[in-house]
Amino acid sequence: MPGIHEIWLFVLSGVLLNITPGPDTVYVIGRSMQMGWRGGVAAAFGISCGCFFHVAGATIGLSALLMASSTAFSILKLVGAAYLVLTGLQMLWSRPALLVVKDAAERSSLRRVFLQGVFTNALNPKVALFFLAFLPQFVAADSAHKPLAFLTLGLIFICTGTLWCLMLAAFAAKAAHRLRQSEGVIAWVNRALGGLFIYLGIRVAMLEAR
Repeated sequence: MPGIHEIWLFVLSGVLLNITPGPDTVYVIGRSMQMGWRGGVAAAFGISCGCFFHVAGATIGLSALLMASSTAFSILKLVGAAYLVLTGLQMLWSRPALLVVKDAAERSSLRRVFLQGVFTNALNPKVALFFLAFLPQFVAADSAHKPLAFLTLGLIFICTGTLWCLMLAAFAAKAAHRLRQSEGVIAWVNRALGGLFIYLGIRVAMLEAR
């Protein structure tokens, strides 16, 4: 493929990075336990869409701008940290309810899960800097098609990550089918996800541009 070298190594590295447990894994599993397969799918696609913002940013140079401009980095960092902490607090304060929701209520819940996945990744400058550091290693320095190469590699990484998250969603939803009928279990899942969002918000707030 023009401008890309050792694509097999990129795919292998990307798969290994995707299957390494992290915040995205916890989020998908948690939502799958709460809401079943559909909740996990909404979380997975939300995360993937959030990652696409960073792929597009790396393609047109926004990630480089974040690294070069401490002001731009700080603004995005604080906005992202505030969003994550507020979302986490909402989850901690929410009262559990048995998730037997249908139609409009279900669509609303799934939409919220999807948007949380999007914003969690899109407002995290650490993800932007990861793509900026990772993708260029597989793009030829003398390539005349760098933007296309960045975009292609980013989409490959997102596709493998999405497939992995969908597998996690299916597994977690099946394993937690009976547990979802317990308000106590749902409450603990809410607390775990809320704590995760608050932790990520604090981590994002402490990030340094360099």
